[in-house]
Amino acid sequence: MKKSRSVGASSPVNGKQGTDWDTRRKRKTADITQALSANPVDVAALRRMAISEGGLLTDEIRCQVWPRLLNVAPHVLDQEPERENNKDYNQVLLDVQRSLRRFPPGMPDEQREGLQEELIDIILRVLKRNPQLHYYQGYHDIVVTFLLVLGERLASALVEKLSTHHLRDFMDPTMDNTKHILNYLMPIIERVNPDVHDFMQQAEVGTVFALSWLITWFGHVLSDFRHVVRLYDFFLACHPLMPIYFAAVIVLYREEEVMECECDMAMVHHLLSQIPQDLPYETLISQAGDLFVQFPPSELAREAASHDSMASSTFKDFDLASTQQRPDSVLRRRRRQKQAALESSAAGSVVAVAQPSAARRFVRLAVMGLTVALGAAALAVVNTALEWAPKLDLFP
Repeated sequence: MKKSRSVGASSPVNGKQGTDWDTRRKRKTADITQALSANPVDVAALRRMAISEGGLLTDEIRCQVWPRLLNVAPHVLDQEPERENNKDYNQVLLDVQRSLRRFPPGMPDEQREGLQEELIDIILRVLKRNPQLHYYQGYHDIVVTFLLVLGERLASALVEKLSTHHLRDFMDPTMDNTKHILNYLMPIIERVNPDVHDFMQQAEVGTVFALSWLITWFGHVLSDFRHVVRLYDFFLACHPLMPIYFAAVIVLYREEEVMECECDMAMVHHLLSQIPQDLPYETLISQAGDLFVQFPPSELAREAASHDSMASSTFKDFDLASTQQRPDSVLRRRRRQKQAALESSAAGSVVAVAQPSAARRFVRLAVMGLTVALGAAALAVVNTALEWAPKLDLFP
């Protein structure tokens, strides 16, 4: 079932542009081969290739490069994990049974069912070997991507390393660390477009709309597998917080839709949670890299921490809404209650939503107007990943 998949729809395919892309594609393939053949393997070059236009191009190349990006060697598979007495088995089984759309359309039922059994085994195996990890719904969306690209043996090894590093915060007993990562979203948006930030704050939409994006690396919300693996190329080559930067550029890309929406929590949440399938992925990847360079996590950490209480409040709203038959009415009622409490300070609120300063406008133009070619930004992102990775023993 291993078939070579070409890059996403954002790559040129017709006419002279198509010929140019074919030339660049061949050159990039040669560059990747050269980096893999170097002694030692040129991991920094592989990271640049994974980030730059088109990513790693095919699944055959990903089978060679993804393990290098995580410094993982395939290991001998453990004995099949015991299922019936595993505390996570029932939930994993339910999630995997609901994952039909994550498999290629037209795949024979027998082949898909066999892959689903392998998917269950990979998840239970990783959890058994790492009892400090806690399963979460959405984890299977990440694991199935690795399974489809790499096969069970190599997928097991990469998923285990990923689960103990990049995904570690999502696998805690509580969602506290996950909510904290989501808290980086609004400070990034504020840096680039204060108008969108202020609108979302006024609507009190919070960040829950991006939860499934973050914890599945967008695997749950994108229907085209080519786009999913292109993003995985990018995320595996970068800092673990890069998915939240990519979430930010999606929101910023949809500025007009957001600003034209009714300023209501339920309405804005519904709009943002419906992610478009025709996004300009290469452009957004470039912009996410640029934002990471200009506004690194260390610069946003204090603001993210200050959002903790607000995020907790928002999660409570949606926890309550999920237990009701009409969640929109619950959200609106909670919003009206909060609005009533703020009426006494309405004048101050008007002042707070003032026009962004000239400096902020300049930042917005500078960030969103950067060239699609990553250039120096890609190099800085790679260098940051290299600086971070040794702390997790990702490189020899």
